[in-house]
Amino acid sequence: MANLVYLVPLFPLIGFLINGLFWKRMPKALGGIIGTVAILASFIVSLGIFFEVKSEAFHGPVIVTLFDFINSGTLQVPFAFQVDALSSLFLLIITGVGFLIHVYSTSYMSHDEGMVKYFAYLNLFVFSMLLLVLGANYLIMFIGWEGVGLCSYLLIGFWFKNREFTNAAKKAFVMNRIGDLGFLVGMLLVLFNFGTLSYMDFFGKINDASTVVPSSIYNWIALCFFIGATGKSAQLPLYTWLPDAMAGPTPVSALIHAATMVTAGIYMIARSGALYNLTPEVLHVIGIVGLATATLAATIAIFQYDIKKVLAYSTVSQLGFMFLALGVGAYTTAVFHVMTHAFFKALLFLGSGSVIHAMGGEQDIRKMGGLGKHMRVTQATFLIGCLAISGIPGLSGFFSKDEILASVFGHSTIMYALGIVAAMMTAFYMFRLYFLTFNGSFRGTEEQKSHLHESPAAVTIPLIVLAILSIVGGYVGLPAVMSEHNVLASYLSPVITNLGEHHLDHSTEWMLMGLSVAAAVIMIIFAWSLNRKPNFAENKGLAKVLENKWYVDEIYDALIVKPIDALSGVLDKFVDRRGIDGIVNGVGKTVRWGGDRLRLLQTGQVGFYIFIMVLGIVVLFTISFFWVK
Repeated sequence: MANLVYLVPLFPLIGFLINGLFWKRMPKALGGIIGTVAILASFIVSLGIFFEVKSEAFHGPVIVTLFDFINSGTLQVPFAFQVDALSSLFLLIITGVGFLIHVYSTSYMSHDEGMVKYFAYLNLFVFSMLLLVLGANYLIMFIGWEGVGLCSYLLIGFWFKNREFTNAAKKAFVMNRIGDLGFLVGMLLVLFNFGTLSYMDFFGKINDASTVVPSSIYNWIALCFFIGATGKSAQLPLYTWLPDAMAGPTPVSALIHAATMVTAGIYMIARSGALYNLTPEVLHVIGIVGLATATLAATIAIFQYDIKKVLAYSTVSQLGFMFLALGVGAYTTAVFHVMTHAFFKALLFLGSGSVIHAMGGEQDIRKMGGLGKHMRVTQATFLIGCLAISGIPGLSGFFSKDEILASVFGHSTIMYALGIVAAMMTAFYMFRLYFLTFNGSFRGTEEQKSHLHESPAAVTIPLIVLAILSIVGGYVGLPAVMSEHNVLASYLSPVITNLGEHHLDHSTEWMLMGLSVAAAVIMIIFAWSLNRKPNFAENKGLAKVLENKWYVDEIYDALIVKPIDALSGVLDKFVDRRGIDGIVNGVGKTVRWGGDRLRLLQTGQVGFYIFIMVLGIVVLFTISFFWVK
């Protein structure tokens, strides 16, 4: 089955080509079916690959080479896929959650005139993400890396007639390019120092004692890769594009923020674990950046009123937790949280889309309330998502978040304490969102109230499936105090080698679990008490700062955007227009001026021409007499 891995990205590519070429003439329903069936076919093949990798008969990784991509002298880069535990797990997440989002989209986008084009973009997005995780070398990963960046631009700005939406798309594209430059430089450093871009060759050389490369090179490569990850996975300081990406259709938000694009950075670092194990200084930087991102985003989410913005900053915060796990060398734990987060965050985004659809496009939670009476399925599934992300026992988020905090506790108690604070804020803002949306009395208009209804089956069925996964998904990674066999860790062990694992005694681990659960429950009760009678008075002081997102966008605008605009204006005026254009236009004007003057010599009088000829003879005679020897 592993030899058929090329079918996994091929099906979405075919779906993209069909919908992309015929989107103007194709019926909307047919476009949705083609796009959805393409992802379903990929999921089925991915499922077969997963079970083959899981079997005892599998001896991987398996490299499937399709053709020579670059073959020049000593440089050989094949277009090849690598099938192992890590890639097969990500295949299931991407195609499984992606399929549910496609099903959801068939209903959510059914009234949009560009629905077929939307599914073409969606298929291309999934194809690019599959290339990213399947590539057997950094170049194929980079192709997929750039592909998801392009597709995010197309999907975020899908409703391009709205200038605000196109600005959000451009912002995402530009900020990702900043990070991508870091990734590209890291790739070039690998190629220059090791002569290869293949994972297996590169990791083999860095673990070979005979390889003579300065240790600083490892640090630079690891740091450059991390810069790439900060852009794609929205870490400080390149995180501000992700909340603005809410401009796209809600299913796009679910796909980008849950299962695909933003997890690319975590995948890349986990895949490069052999490199990062040799660079503890860079890992420390990753841990600090992840913790800072988790905390900062959580503080912002507390005072947001746009239902999708709350979830967006929640995604940034959860990505921060994943990078925190990577920073302490717990790569398996980070991947575990990627998986559980894909379930409950996709559920929450799709649930928010169901709410927005019922509210006629309204996203302000101050104008909602009491929706649970009209949307029982959406309310129940959304509640499960909130419980999972808050780390309530029995749900998937509890197991993965507890494992992150336990790993951090073994590394640094200060980082653990800050992580607990961020986790407490997560529980608070998620249940603030839940209570303001589904509890209490309705605060919208009478017209909105008259249209409140539960979403159709194409919306609610994916919600139910994701809710079930949000409950049971965590049981593949049971902690040592509950089970001696961690299924996920055993599955990933041939591929991922965690750094400096800290094995806590059972009493300490139970205590940490109890502490995190108690903190979450307290914050849920606090959110309930504050929002029984919500007060939407204008925020002041720190609350106003948090509502305005710490003014980070304004700071970037003042320190970066405006100075660059001013410099561009100066360069445009003096270098481009007066300099380059001046020289080019000056040459043209000089030739024209000279031509106008020479034209005056053409008088049509024979006597004048004879005079000029004689004058020329005299000049030539004089020159030859004085200079020619």
